[in-house]
Amino acid sequence: MKTLTVFTPTYNRAHTLTRVYDSLCRQTCNDFEWLVVDDGSTDNTRELVQGFIAAGNIDITYIYKENGGLYTGYNTAYLNIKTELNVCVDSDDFMPDDAVEVIVDEWKKRGSDKYAGILGLDFYAGTDTPIAGYFPQELKECYFLYLYIKNIHRGDSKQVMRTDLMRAVAPQVGFEGEKDFNPIYMLLQVCDKYPLLVLNKNLCYVDYQPNDSMSANIYRQYIRSPRSFAKCRIQEMQLKHNTYLNKVRSAIHYVSSCLITKDKDWLKNSPKKLLTLCVAPLGLMLYWLIRYKTRN
Repeated sequence: MKTLTVFTPTYNRAHTLTRVYDSLCRQTCNDFEWLVVDDGSTDNTRELVQGFIAAGNIDITYIYKENGGLYTGYNTAYLNIKTELNVCVDSDDFMPDDAVEVIVDEWKKRGSDKYAGILGLDFYAGTDTPIAGYFPQELKECYFLYLYIKNIHRGDSKQVMRTDLMRAVAPQVGFEGEKDFNPIYMLLQVCDKYPLLVLNKNLCYVDYQPNDSMSANIYRQYIRSPRSFAKCRIQEMQLKHNTYLNKVRSAIHYVSSCLITKDKDWLKNSPKKLLTLCVAPLGLMLYWLIRYKTRN
């Protein structure tokens, strides 16, 4: 049994998948499997991956599913991963040649059931530059949300997770017609209970694609998937490893999402009713901002 599964949710990204594959073929350690979850692609993704499998250079599993959005790809991955650890490498990103070796060695040295996994760095593709810089050298472990709320590291990072913990919170249950439900919803459930081991090394090169990523056009995502965003905000308001200020921010966003859905039970459904009521005017202002940003 391998130690690590690298999984890649993909949708119509045959033009970038070869770069992921090539980076995995160059790994200095073969203690991994590659799981490709095809979210209903209509290009030649299936044929491309079947060619990779036929070449026999690395262990590959290919799963095709109907299009449902990124979080459903994560659900499928967690249902099928058998290894102790897993890491998502997006279809437009790729790994440095020693990433698997670094991950496996670090987990064998420091890993235990006290930790959710390993937190490493993302680098900009084609550079030696970590996104938002390195972690503080003295930081050896960290709750994931602390990176943002304590201003430790504000850019993307790479999470290598224990499969048993992720499978325990999967599947992420979404809403019909809403595909923008961020799979960080599952990650936060696990990482509010367990810290991550901090590894100040590059685990992934990130190549941001214009217009079609989860991070692009965020205001339109608010409109397309308001119930999903409201569910995320409810979760954030209840996280143990959080700050009051961040709960305020979550409550404001919760109100705006409820206004988009015309949810009459917005106050009843909030886990922080007094806070939600107090920030309701700010939530209304955010709602009108979202409407203004998406007016076209």
